[in-house]
Amino acid sequence: MPEPVVLVLDADPSPRLGRLTGRARVVRTDPAGLAAGLPDADVLLVWDFTSDAVREAWPGVGRRPRWVHTASAGVDRLLCPELVASDTVLTNARGVFERPIAEYVAGLVLAFAKDLPTTLALQRERRWHHRDGQQVAGSRAVVVGAGPIGREVTRLLHGLGVQVALVGRTARRTIHGVEDLDPLAARADWVISAVPLTPSTYGMFDTRFFGLLQPSARFINVGRGASVVEADLVSALERRWLAGAALDVFADEPLGEDSPLWDVPGLLVSPHLSGDTVGWRDRLGEQFVTMYELWSDGGPLPNVVDKERGYVPSTDNSAEEEGSSPE
Repeated sequence: MPEPVVLVLDADPSPRLGRLTGRARVVRTDPAGLAAGLPDADVLLVWDFTSDAVREAWPGVGRRPRWVHTASAGVDRLLCPELVASDTVLTNARGVFERPIAEYVAGLVLAFAKDLPTTLALQRERRWHHRDGQQVAGSRAVVVGAGPIGREVTRLLHGLGVQVALVGRTARRTIHGVEDLDPLAARADWVISAVPLTPSTYGMFDTRFFGLLQPSARFINVGRGASVVEADLVSALERRWLAGAALDVFADEPLGEDSPLWDVPGLLVSPHLSGDTVGWRDRLGEQFVTMYELWSDGGPLPNVVDKERGYVPSTDNSAEEEGSSPE
């Protein structure tokens, strides 16, 4: 029986797949060669998770892989009607990025509360200017997106003494439904987005939403860039409807040098790195190999995406949505 073919939509650095020797034939391709390789592949590993090549190549002719795995939390760059309608199993990298992203959010909350951006700017100017910082304990946060990322952010903020309301698509147990978002956000010091990109979350943070916030509030997005109407956020910051914001994900990446976002007062821009810690690529490669071993032995795969919903449904009924990182 021939070895299964694992087609890798590659990126530099390539994944380490040495453990698959003797269990699979690994074929690497770039976006230009993906369409030609799909009919011969049993498994597709989307290592280049920033590419739209899968969505563009999938509708072509020929058989398609039985399993597609993306080395990211978000799957919106892969989904097309043909893939959604197929019997191909789609999995993601759930379990790799949650804690690093939560730590990043906690770092942003502390940095904003203690006004560290201003301190660094004043140091460069050699200026001594005393200010009062904000106490984080006792402040209020709303975390939007009740998947693993949102839940991990909630746990970490609770550890800092923050009162956190977690908002998901529907209310259950200790999670608020989306109908509670507006009144919760209106009283929050921190609003953190960890939502996946779906039709219901596209552009959900807009002028109407930013107009609800307190002038002292800060907005943080570690979910998906297209959930924020960036021009509306810029306008809200310029009008001082809120005190500040931090974006780690953007509608178009990488952010161009001519983007107005670089120069907006009160906006902290980071290059899609909230989930990336030393060794993260190795962890992604190890995760795929472990999942491949389960698949080849006939076992059930973890992290199976509901392709209609666009995220991994929870199995414990405590949270439905898979919050996504830019990865």
